[in-house]
Amino acid sequence: MSCCTPDGSCSTGTATTPATEGVTTVYNVSGMTCGHCKATLTKEIGALDGVLTVDVDVEAGRVAVTTSGEPDDALLAKVVDDAGYELTGRAV
Repeated sequence: MSCCTPDGSCSTGTATTPATEGVTTVYNVSGMTCGHCKATLTKEIGALDGVLTVDVDVEAGRVAVTTSGEPDDALLAKVVDDAGYELTGRAV
């Protein structure tokens, strides 16, 4: 099977949609110190409906969350707090 269209142009450029399309919001989170913290938050936040990806940067104290729509900041704060950390707001 070829990636070329009948007119000879390549169809692999804009024909596919990245899996991570959505709204990415970065949050400041305190209390993270290690890889376990990263794994815990990735799992807990990633389990929420509408969450596509979670990227935890322990050193910077930030968590980037990509959602299929506008994120629910209150719900994210609750999940982070319940996991033992503190979401202190959106990063600027």
